[in-house]
Amino acid sequence: MKFLSKLSSHASGTLDPPEVRNWRIHWIALVVSMSALAMGYDTAVIGGTMALESFIRDFGLDPGDSKSRNFIQANIVSTFQAGCFFGALLSFPIAEKFGRKKSIMLAALVFLLGGTLMTAAQGRLSLIYAGRAIAGLGIGSSSLVVPVYIAEISPPSIRGRLIGIFEIASQGGGMLGFWINYGTNQTINVERQAQWIVPLAIQLVPGTFLFLGMFFCPESPRWLARCNDIPAAEKIITYLRDLPSDHPYVRREIADIVDQIQRRDIHNQATSTLAQKSKRNIARLLEKGTRNRLGIGLALMFLQSFTGVNIITYYAPRIFESLGVTGTSTRLFSTGFYGIAKTIGMCIFTFYVVESVGRRKGLLWGAALGCIPMWYIGGYSAVADPVSRAAEAIAAGGTLNRDGWGYLAIVCVYINAVIICATWQGITWTYASEIFPLDIRMLCVSLTTSVTWLGSFTIARSTPYMISDLGYGAFFFFGAVLVLMGVWAFFFVPETKGVTLEEMDALFARPVAQTVWRQMRGKSLDLDDGSKRSSSDVEEKAAVERDEKKL
Repeated sequence: MKFLSKLSSHASGTLDPPEVRNWRIHWIALVVSMSALAMGYDTAVIGGTMALESFIRDFGLDPGDSKSRNFIQANIVSTFQAGCFFGALLSFPIAEKFGRKKSIMLAALVFLLGGTLMTAAQGRLSLIYAGRAIAGLGIGSSSLVVPVYIAEISPPSIRGRLIGIFEIASQGGGMLGFWINYGTNQTINVERQAQWIVPLAIQLVPGTFLFLGMFFCPESPRWLARCNDIPAAEKIITYLRDLPSDHPYVRREIADIVDQIQRRDIHNQATSTLAQKSKRNIARLLEKGTRNRLGIGLALMFLQSFTGVNIITYYAPRIFESLGVTGTSTRLFSTGFYGIAKTIGMCIFTFYVVESVGRRKGLLWGAALGCIPMWYIGGYSAVADPVSRAAEAIAAGGTLNRDGWGYLAIVCVYINAVIICATWQGITWTYASEIFPLDIRMLCVSLTTSVTWLGSFTIARSTPYMISDLGYGAFFFFGAVLVLMGVWAFFFVPETKGVTLEEMDALFARPVAQTVWRQMRGKSLDLDDGSKRSSSDVEEKAAVERDEKKL
């Protein structure tokens, strides 16, 4: 119970009674976060698996042919991101028509099919490609639906924390994948296919837990209410909040949901056919005050792939090899600590950065600090040339004697992971999920989620060639991109910490550069009712004023 109390620390200034922060809502968040565990594991495990000698032997990867190696590795990694892109893009209508619960269960089944194909590949690259693509479809779908599902079932005071569980599970899955590769390399003989089968098979475990666990999770009450099943929505809210149906809190939440639906129906009453709905949605995306939000969301989600974290996640053993770390076991051991660093960074984001530092400041600090270790790694690689030195040492029958500067370069890989995961990796998902209008939120999140997988696909395809052809220049490239990202965020990303969902329209009504300038000067935010609040009030008192309006 003490652990649950700590886990349930909540935002102040809401009307949430203590009963709503119960074990039930945390358990549901943990169950659906199995999708994030599978996502993080599948993303991270493939790099280490491709480095296993048994995998190289069984799938015909020639370590001496860098061109062929780069081509095959890029194909294996990027087919997953391609599947995720289409999964996120195509799951929007499924989630809207059949509900969040059924969509998540379907995504889990698709992922399990892909994982099974990979596990049963038996040296056939075609099955690896197919399995990665199909698994990507499932993961891309769940990466869209699950955060929305969590948001729709959560009470306001712990909504950010529960979405943070999803983010921590993602990085925890990556850490698990790194260490599973190390463990199998240490314990399973290289002559056995099981050395690469076991890491790929373990991904089926979280997928199975997700599918079976969803049988015991309720449908989103807001989706049910949209389908005009108010009694079912009321029953689920009563269950989730652990309060009687006549409790004032429950009655107020249901009334708010019904009110939103009625206003949406009035706004869309002239829209009946699919063509009309599609035309209306496109028009909404292009409206003033919406297109700037969509542009920011798309840019944030795409750019997060260019922080440098993704290249190390996908190809960590190759990265450590480029820093002179020799031996498969040693490279996998170094990769395992990279997973720990990423998980620590995401915990810092969840428990401190997102609500204390804020979204905008977190992006600025992440760009300013994250570029430093990338530049150091590039500078060290350029001056010390650890790859050539390691090759010469091995040829002479010895090992590379690494000095303090070399160890610092490895530490910088971990430092960059902590910084970026505590800022850009977490903030981008949070920002893109909270800024969009209610009636097209799912559509907008579908677009932004698919774009982040497009960015990941780009990195997955290009990284092997960047490592081989650019060498140390790859690290300078990502360090420079981080600086440019920080400059862009400084001018064009307003702070949304403490701004209620209802006030996002007012926040983005002006050109974003003007809004950012007004926030920096402490100027007021013009609300729809004609009143004004200063930017500090927006950050610190928005939740209180929202609850006062409800009362």
